[in-house]
Parts: sequence; structure tokens; C-alpha cells
Amino acid sequence: MRIALIAAASFLLTACAPSVAPPGPAEARFDAGEAAFILKRGETTLRGQAFLPRETGTVVYSAGQTIRLIPATSYSRARMQRLYGGKKFVPALAVPKVQADPDYVKHTRTAVADPQGRFVFENVAPGEYFITAQAIWKERGRYLPSGGVMYQTARVTGREERPVDVIVSGQ
Repeated sequence: MRIALIAAASFLLTACAPSVAPPGPAEARFDAGEAAFILKRGETTLRGQAFLPRETGTVVYSAGQTIRLIPATSYSRARMQRLYGGKKFVPALAVPKVQADPDYVKHTRTAVADPQGRFVFENVAPGEYFITAQAIWKERGRYLPSGGVMYQTARVTGREERPVDVIVSGQ
């Protein structure tokens, strides 16, 4: 009985511990050549809107937040798996701290969302991308933040006749 209580208490303490992602696998090293397509000038405009719903049914836009365009590579796929665990949303209190390779950061593009969470990336080269955003806020009367981080994927073929539209909402 005593062992069961200790095991249960240990499990509960572990479940409540802050989320820190373990080091990534050795095979997930950043390869600048694999990500180089993001540095090329394309013809496609990628535009979108980033927001999260509140418990009240209204939404919080990613207004003024950095939106990141990330080339889908072996490294970024492994990184997204470590950060998001197979989901497209992570609550603010559960976002793991994962150091990024400095070259990886150089192979991303950023935009700042407008007051309605809208963003635009112009001259995007063909390829598959992750678009990341955050919407974090404090509810009245609560001390801990609500919201979190989210992402969506987009594919650019280079044959688009109009902009590629993306909604980033953690869905």
C-alpha cells in the first residue's frame, strides 16, 4: 500500500513538472543545403491569419506577434515534433524550451501580424513550410497565461495564380 502511494505521488509530481524537451536525435542536425530553398526568390505570396479561440467563444488575434515561415526539412520536422508532440497547438504553460541551431534561425523568414492577426510573405519559393505563431493573454482574475503557440503547414508549388491562404489557429 505504501509503495503504491509513493508511486502515485511520484507520478503526479512528474506530470506537474515544467515541460523541457529532451535533446534531439543526432540524425536531426540542421542542414543548410536542405533549407536553402527558403532563400530563393519565388513568385508566390503566402498570406494568412493567426488567432486562438477563448473559452468565451471570442478569438484572440496574434496582433503584433512574430509569425515565422520555416522550411520543412529533416531538422525542422524533428523540432516541430519535439515542440508540439504531434499536435498543432501547445498551451502557454506547457511550451518546452528547445534551443534552435543558429543556422536554422537564419533559414527562416519572419513577418509581424497586423491587429487582426493577418500576415503576408511575398516572393516565396516552391517548397513545404511550417508557419508558426503565438497568441498568449491573461484572463481577468487569473494569474497564469492563457493561449499558447501553434503552427500550420503550407505547400507552395510555384504555379499558383493567386496567393496561398493559411489559417494558423492550432486546429
